Amino acid sequence: MTKSVRQLPALTVVSSRIDDPGPLVSLLADEHPLLWRRRGFGVAGFGEAVRLEFSGASRMADAAAAWRELVASANVIDELGIPGSGLIALGSFAFAADSAHTSVLIVPSVVVGRSGPDCWVTTVAVYGKPAPVLSTGNLPRRAPLREPASTELTPGSMTPDAYRSAVESAIAMIRDGRLSKTVIARDLVGEVEPGADLRPVIATLADGYPDCWTFAVDGLIGASPETLVSVRHGTVSARVLAGSAARGLDANSDLDAASALATSTKDQDEHEFAVQNVLSSLRPHSPGVIASDSPFTLKLPNLWHLASDIEGSLDDGSSSLDLLTSLHPTAAVAGTPTDEAVAVLGALEPFDRGRYSGPVGWVGADGDGEWAIALRCAQVYPDGKVTAWAGAGIVADSDPEHELVETRMKFRPIVEAFAAPED
Repeated sequence: MTKSVRQLPALTVVSSRIDDPGPLVSLLADEHPLLWRRRGFGVAGFGEAVRLEFSGASRMADAAAAWRELVASANVIDELGIPGSGLIALGSFAFAADSAHTSVLIVPSVVVGRSGPDCWVTTVAVYGKPAPVLSTGNLPRRAPLREPASTELTPGSMTPDAYRSAVESAIAMIRDGRLSKTVIARDLVGEVEPGADLRPVIATLADGYPDCWTFAVDGLIGASPETLVSVRHGTVSARVLAGSAARGLDANSDLDAASALATSTKDQDEHEFAVQNVLSSLRPHSPGVIASDSPFTLKLPNLWHLASDIEGSLDDGSSSLDLLTSLHPTAAVAGTPTDEAVAVLGALEPFDRGRYSGPVGWVGADGDGEWAIALRCAQVYPDGKVTAWAGAGIVADSDPEHELVETRMKFRPIVEAFAAPED
């Protein structure tokens, strides 16, 4: 952890009810936008009151401990007392313990939030420093749009041929009994002008994928369909996605695609690995946790997914941050058994995943929060370099060409978001 707990500041936090501010995406800061939203819930952050960075195998546990310390010394006045109001942090964590990329928790200086009909503004100030006084009439002003961030994303260090070869190697290891499943990803790269406006990219994702979690945290932007874990008032829930198929070209072929996915032995097996992995990770915290009786097909604009919902009561008082250590990495993004699968992808993927497929989301002062798996995403670096990733679950009867096509479908949201606007 790059900032020790002893250095954490005392915060003064005030949340006040406001009138409807309009779409949160339309309020985003033009530099370093911070966002977490889906349908009727969301928070948009401005500035950084506190930034905490973590690395190594204990990065999530360190973050949970630091968050408890920060909350303990904060003075919070919360007029609403609902999830997302009061003191919150937005966060994003690296996939691998040995990643060169840090993990981060950011407490914005200002948060504008929405939950159904309730809207609020939260201001955060370090003790002894003045806090802004904000209301409906003087929320952070939207800066004029600048040149939008646009780029053509092309194959990076993992070419299509290299990806097929990696999948073939993974299948051979699975058939040899070394593991049951692994997840092999590939990368696309591009470049935008340093400081280019990311807001149009974020808006494209939010508008095109309203049922996904649209996020922007420290240059990581995306629209993830998969909830890693949600904690609210002592209840823990998750949505597991594993197994996918392209949408059909018309109503009949679309129905056929969904039916084929629902009856695919390969996809059902892959899905069951992922569900059992999450259940076993949560049972120490929620002994009665259960999953849907059978997976259902979830329709997104570009894909059908096999999905299962998981829910239970937390018996040990764990926060959403505490649960990240138990859950990450899931079989949906790593494989089964976990250690063997991670070792295989480490050997076959010629890149650092960074924060791709790691947890991304928010945590509140009471430990409640929502965390997705960072999928359908790209990292935009300060120098303008852009890297996007997508992966596919590999089992014994996987087909390398089919898995390559699956990654192309999964890349579609982020490739289209970064595409240059038409004249």
